[in-house]
Amino acid sequence: MASARRGEVRVHIDAPPGRVWSLLAYPERMGEWSPECYRVQWLNGATSPATPGTRFKGFNKFGLIRWSMTCEVKTVEPGRALVFSTFRGQRECVRWRYQLAPANGGTDVIESFEVIWMPLDARIFEDFLMRDRDRRRKQAMRTTLERIGAAAQSGLASTPDPDS
Repeated sequence: MASARRGEVRVHIDAPPGRVWSLLAYPERMGEWSPECYRVQWLNGATSPATPGTRFKGFNKFGLIRWSMTCEVKTVEPGRALVFSTFRGQRECVRWRYQLAPANGGTDVIESFEVIWMPLDARIFEDFLMRDRDRRRKQAMRTTLERIGAAAQSGLASTPDPDS
């Protein structure tokens, strides 16, 4: 059975969008929150996703399976959206999107993914070797957002938030 080629999770965070953004704007902290992505390394001297085209490498795990992907920032809208894509060589594989919107005195955050192209080896891993992939990926996305929310709500944002 093929795993999902797109999906999303929505979480409400009781913190303003600027504070949530101040955490998302530093993907190298993803290892603190994500059960799957355990490390991010900036490439080519970058230190933040300030502009589209910035690249980083994400290191991931799923049980005993480990892999890394080169990623490129596609969209940066402070307080609103961060979009990046994973690449194999020059081919875009998966587009990941974080969208933030003010709601009920806090922020609604949506994490979503869309597979653009998946090489054969990745399809085999996703569809046959990564048992229960869809449920586990959705739970990992929810856990990531909940951990970001806990950090934002406790004031552990990486930079002072002018909106808080």
